[in-house]
Amino acid sequence: QVQLVESGGGLVQPGGSLRLSCAASGMFFSIYTMGWYRQAPGKQRELVARITYSGSTNYADSVKGRFTISRDNANKTVSLQMNSLKPEDSAVYYCNSARALQNYWGQGTQVTVSS
Repeated sequence: QVQLVESGGGLVQPGGSLRLSCAASGMFFSIYTMGWYRQAPGKQRELVARITYSGSTNYADSVKGRFTISRDNANKTVSLQMNSLKPEDSAVYYCNSARALQNYWGQGTQVTVSS
């Protein structure tokens, strides 16, 4: 059974940093594309960043230059380093794994950027 467990969310002031982590189990991690999505109240879930099995990355325009996604295949984890956080980054952040028709989600972790 595939499980994705996020951690690292919390409350941070504007301009601050947070690091989210997602631990995967029950899957052959290294062949999956891993991603971070977010959903703010009243808005649709959106892609934040994604990293393929080969290490290629892509980012939402709104986070380019501020967020960095990385993966550790040996430990089956994917991380999202978030710097220069803005109030509009506040949302529930979800870890995702995808390959062909397989698509899995974590339970989400809240990130709140506020003074």
